[in-house]
Amino acid sequence: MSEPRLRESGLTQTILRRFFKHKLAGVAIAALAFLALTSVFAFVSPYSPTVQEPANKFQTSSAQHWFGTDELGRDLFTRILYGGRVSLAVGLFSTFLSVALGVVVGSLSGYFGGWIDSILMRLTDAFLTFPAIFVLIILGAYLREQQVPWLKNSVVIVVIIIAALSWMWPARLVRGLFLVLREREFVAATRALGGSDLRIIVRHILPNCIGPILVSGTLQMAYAIITESGLSYLGFGVQPPTPTWGSILATAQNHVFRAPWIAFYPGLMIFITVMTINYIGDGLRDAFDPYVVHAEK
Repeated sequence: MSEPRLRESGLTQTILRRFFKHKLAGVAIAALAFLALTSVFAFVSPYSPTVQEPANKFQTSSAQHWFGTDELGRDLFTRILYGGRVSLAVGLFSTFLSVALGVVVGSLSGYFGGWIDSILMRLTDAFLTFPAIFVLIILGAYLREQQVPWLKNSVVIVVIIIAALSWMWPARLVRGLFLVLREREFVAATRALGGSDLRIIVRHILPNCIGPILVSGTLQMAYAIITESGLSYLGFGVQPPTPTWGSILATAQNHVFRAPWIAFYPGLMIFITVMTINYIGDGLRDAFDPYVVHAEK
């Protein structure tokens, strides 16, 4: 194995070791993986998330219904599992889109500077001034009325509108990193050897930004899950009959004193999911700390 590959392998092992030294981050990875797996395999539940059984409404927790039933007799545990599919999918895909767009904008702005930087940052500032929740509601209502087949899937709509209003923070982060890294000696050396701007950005500067980008991505994912839940709670997110944690909370508000478990369990799932993602972000921050990693190499 060549020396560069040995160094890369050693650095990867150092990063992994530092990540799992953060015990809560390791527990959070396991918890999030468990939540994802139970959501993916929700179909093994003997109950349907949408079939109504009025004779079984408002049942408390039992061996047959672990989380009880809701106002229409639907098994709450099954609905929460299926709701986890939506929340985690929205969080993952909207984060990927927003971070990808933010990385492109921030890279171009920070590397080239000048009028490109001015235009892109003024655009970023303009998006930051939008009142996010109201724009999300308006965009959701507007896109749902468009005669476009793939927009009829309300999950796609929620992913698009969350990504469209959350790329600005990764863009500002990446721009700041590029402003510093573009002045380093290795960039000047690559440019002197005839390296193109694209090669310098993709092969030399961007890999040095991976740590902060990953940490920012965890924050974006937590924000996306909370936003999706809030939109569904208000009735502008993923539409029935698809269950989501937010929509379950919305229906629970009319029965919170009679059947508090309908509100407790989806709220608990949102809390646990967001906390696990935040702890993973803390672990990634520690793992990619350049000073500590360099000291341990």
